[in-house]
Amino acid sequence: MAQTQTGTDGLRVVVGVGSCGIAAGAQDVKEAFSAALAEHGVAASLEETGCNGAGHREPIVEIYRGDTHFTYGSVTVAQVDEIVEKHLKGGTPIEEWTFQKGAVASEVQAFFSKQKRIALRNCGRIDPERIDDYLAQGGYGALKQALEHGDPDKVIAEVLDSGLRGRGGGGFPTGMKWKFTRAAEGDLKYIICNADEGDPGAFMDRSILEGDPHAVLEGMAIAGFATGASAAYIYCRAEYPLAIKRLGIAIEQATERNLLGEDICGKGFTFKIKIKEGAGAFVCGEETALIFSIEGRRGMPRKRPPFPANSGLFGKPTNINNVETLANIPWILQNGGAAFAAMGTEKSKGSKVFALAGKIKRGGLVEVPMGITIREILEDLGGGSDTGAPLKAVQMGGPSGGCIPASLFDTRVDYDEVTRTGAIMGSGGMVVMDETSCMVDIAKFFLDFTQKESCGKCTFCRVGTLRMLEILERITEGEGKMSDLDLLGELAVKIKQTSLCGLGQTAPNPVLTTLKYFRHEYEAHVESGRCPAKVCKPLLTYSIDPSRCTGCTLCSRVCPVKCITGTKKEVHVLDQAACTKCGSCSEVCKDDAIHIE
Repeated sequence: MAQTQTGTDGLRVVVGVGSCGIAAGAQDVKEAFSAALAEHGVAASLEETGCNGAGHREPIVEIYRGDTHFTYGSVTVAQVDEIVEKHLKGGTPIEEWTFQKGAVASEVQAFFSKQKRIALRNCGRIDPERIDDYLAQGGYGALKQALEHGDPDKVIAEVLDSGLRGRGGGGFPTGMKWKFTRAAEGDLKYIICNADEGDPGAFMDRSILEGDPHAVLEGMAIAGFATGASAAYIYCRAEYPLAIKRLGIAIEQATERNLLGEDICGKGFTFKIKIKEGAGAFVCGEETALIFSIEGRRGMPRKRPPFPANSGLFGKPTNINNVETLANIPWILQNGGAAFAAMGTEKSKGSKVFALAGKIKRGGLVEVPMGITIREILEDLGGGSDTGAPLKAVQMGGPSGGCIPASLFDTRVDYDEVTRTGAIMGSGGMVVMDETSCMVDIAKFFLDFTQKESCGKCTFCRVGTLRMLEILERITEGEGKMSDLDLLGELAVKIKQTSLCGLGQTAPNPVLTTLKYFRHEYEAHVESGRCPAKVCKPLLTYSIDPSRCTGCTLCSRVCPVKCITGTKKEVHVLDQAACTKCGSCSEVCKDDAIHIE
């Protein structure tokens, strides 16, 4: 929590303390500021906020003095004392370290240039553990407005007008979901917030919960009022301890202010929220498996119908939305569905949050209007590859998605257009790959994940994905056959057609899209016994170029199996039979004498 002492000129120091910031050292930076402020006798408030999205520049520190504001990025403990002495005490910002005028100013401005922040509107701006900060931004105004009007159908109509589709991956119209739950018969109805974010490289929901938990709670309460629900659960994976902590604080604060609980705002509406911690099973992202898990049963999908809207949690009508979907709701009610629908494309309205991960220069969270191209996100906002190698592909939709090649980067962010590539919008993860990435290895990585996460209920999902994984392993080890490529396609179709839930139905997508767009890489592995990206170790051969070797001995000193021999200032020799292909020699060679083929 923030220190409350504030300078006479409104001097504030705000440190981004989300999970990404903590991982980069933000907690140590905050403690260093606390000590430095005391040492220099500076009266200032020391506050916390969530991640503002620029994860590549964490830890981030904001300095406010009256109407002036400076942002410092990549702050180290060693820089803190100088910032306090020169900027906070002396009144002179160290501009070369700031986002506003420093060396990274243009880079950061580019990162935020095309963003439209709705779900992320308060992240990095408020203290997520202080409800007053949220209220100062108009928080809970949409809920009060809905209760004042007292017309649930009007709320649903506004959400329908907005064109908001589920941001968890399915893309089903949110207003229609609410309408079905409202029409269902039941003495008790539930709202569930799906915070079981499990895609590798995805952290959209986590950041929202850590940075603006009240927006999600308000969205849930509005959904409860609109559908007639009075009880709710937030199903959050236990691997998100900071998100769970801040949700618990937010629920307690909102209940104390009569914004949750019984007779909310004196309008006779009761709505209570509980947190259910999940064990991290990917399949529990599927609605019916998630419901089983909350009920204390094994998380496994069931046949539908009946749909959760009619028979969900404990057999009662249940509406399920994900974190990002719910975070949009207060904004939509306060600004109007038409304002949200004015952004985007004909069938994909509003904005969408994406997590940029992998081989990208400016990793982090971006929220962009629908209709923007993938190229704009990766190159204009993300800055392109962080290795200098050209971008090759992006995996969209997580393990259930597919790899979109660079030749299709002009595809617009639109549910239908992305689906036509063979990928899916998914929850918003973008794992970026460049020319140093092996697409066969990428397909193996994602299939290994989904195979392990299969609940085992469906035979083709349980066994078929394992057979596909075994084929991919053979190919990356140089033991594949051309007939394996056809077998992969055949198995993929069977798995998609016979699996009960979305996990199995989409698990083959990474393989199918890489086969479609990068078949030449599969063929190189099988026919030529080589990995074009030089990633698959069993297919690599290391040798020393005698014309470049200077005999520095670095390679022989780091080789774990001592397969490199030679004396100082003489050409070294590498024993192919003993080489484990670990790559250590290549990493340390300063003369580019290690040849990899």
